[in-house]
Amino acid sequence: MFVASSYPFLDIMWTMFIFFAWVIWIWLLILVLSDNFRRRDHSGWAKAGWTLLVIFLPLIGVLIYMITRPPEDVMGAPMTT
Repeated sequence: MFVASSYPFLDIMWTMFIFFAWVIWIWLLILVLSDNFRRRDHSGWAKAGWTLLVIFLPLIGVLIYMITRPPEDVMGAPMTT
């Protein structure tokens, strides 16, 4: 008897979707935390607060951080609106 015959194709696709969504989520957390610690306009308390928010409320914390963070100055160029 084949082992794969009891695991249908759509279950394989769903498992792959969940796995890669998890990988993307971990990568997003790494990007947010690295951006938080790289920024020079945040104080130490702001960095600690954002880090705690992202750790304890991951989905809400990451979404709030991505929405509310100010745009970065690109290589010293003046900001244009």
